[in-house]
Amino acid sequence: MTISLQVLYPASDEATFDYVYYTETHLPLIEEHWGDLMETVEASRGLAGGPDVPPPYLLIATITFPDQEALDTAMGDKGGVIIDDVANFTNIRPQILVGELLMS
Repeated sequence: MTISLQVLYPASDEATFDYVYYTETHLPLIEEHWGDLMETVEASRGLAGGPDVPPPYLLIATITFPDQEALDTAMGDKGGVIIDDVANFTNIRPQILVGELLMS
């Protein structure tokens, strides 16, 4: 069963987010440390929450893993470097959602 890890960065007036750092440094860091464990990684920059509505999230990243064991390994032994890097591109405390992929 494919497991997804979604990392959501809520928008707020105080939020800062360095998209260049995220794409040029953080995403390659994820690939470097989790590449052998994950299946896919995608990041979506929030543009809107509807017509004339600001986005509720600045960015949502979705990483898929073949199973819960792979996610547990990623978050355990190999997660510290990635989690520690978050402060380098945002002041937001991200929200996390682990789920079961129902379709692809």
